[in-house]
Amino acid sequence: MRTRSLSYWLFLGPALLALFLVVFLPLLLGTYYSFTTWNGIKTGEFVGFSNYITAIQDQRFLNSLWFTTKFSIASIILINFIGLSLALIVTSYIKSSNLLRTVFFMPNLIGGLILGFIWQFIFTKVFSSVGQMIGMESLQGWLSTTDTGFWGLVILMSWQMSGYVMVIYIAYLQGISQELIEASHVDGATPLQRFRYVIFPLVAPAFTVSMFLTLSNSFKLYDQNLSLTNGGPANSTEMVAMEIYKTAFTTNAFAYAQAKAIIFFIVVAFITLIQVYFNKRREVQL
Repeated sequence: MRTRSLSYWLFLGPALLALFLVVFLPLLLGTYYSFTTWNGIKTGEFVGFSNYITAIQDQRFLNSLWFTTKFSIASIILINFIGLSLALIVTSYIKSSNLLRTVFFMPNLIGGLILGFIWQFIFTKVFSSVGQMIGMESLQGWLSTTDTGFWGLVILMSWQMSGYVMVIYIAYLQGISQELIEASHVDGATPLQRFRYVIFPLVAPAFTVSMFLTLSNSFKLYDQNLSLTNGGPANSTEMVAMEIYKTAFTTNAFAYAQAKAIIFFIVVAFITLIQVYFNKRREVQL
């Protein structure tokens, strides 16, 4: 580091300063405030692990954490399955592949709040009208129950993120040597065997990256949750980010909310590191 030129540090310095001010400093201050009775204005007195003990006994917080976990598992599986399927379609040398890539990626460009309101209209108005026309009661009253609210969030998240994940898979699929594909043809491999033993092992790094992104985005989801269900009915579809927000800004219990946020951060970091570790072990070095 001492041998670096002055110009190197002049260019890197602002980025490091911004990273410290935006990420590391708030994390350090938030960790400190979580051990106090901070109300957003005054730090208050030091209470040790009292906020953390209360948080892990808070049934509403635990319910939101469990709901978020279930939602993340369903979203990760569905997003990666759809994303990989779309990537295989648009890399199969069809004439409209470039157009399809644009169409599939477009939902990712829509803001989360707007996307939530769009799908809220679809679930509450379009589904209800179709259900009345064909006499299917299961399509009526969507988002009014916990189960339909859960799957509504999963559908919304999958529709938004699948195109983004598709781009990641496309980058790795295009890097596969055609000689390997031709060799599998010569050896008489079926399309399913070719995908299982040739293509999928070679796109394992893309699966690691995609799973990391979908996991972190699913756990941190807030804006879509706010606009689609707002945690209803009776807070049964309330995700962790929304529960922490309401704790802080509804009851002004900022220190308590910060303790929940730290617990949430530890849980997400642990799960993320575990999945990265196991996925890395399965990767095939090209």
